Amino acid sequence: MADIADFANDLVQERIDQAVAARLALMSNTAQHSLMFCDECDGPIPEARRLAQPGCTLCIECKTVDDQRAARYAR
Repeated sequence: MADIADFANDLVQERIDQAVAARLALMSNTAQHSLMFCDECDGPIPEARRLAQPGCTLCIECKTVDDQRAARYAR
């Protein structure tokens, strides 16, 4: 039988779920900004890449290396 603590716990969890959903919706609506310089090598990220891939943080060369590294560990 559910008591008052169970109801309170359910209410708190519902509020947390709503807050998380609102935050995720807000994050998905904001435009991602690309970096001007690569996080790995500090080289410039070409404008064409920044426009084609909003939110990018790596230059093409570093992203290629990162993808290859990830593919090796995915096996």
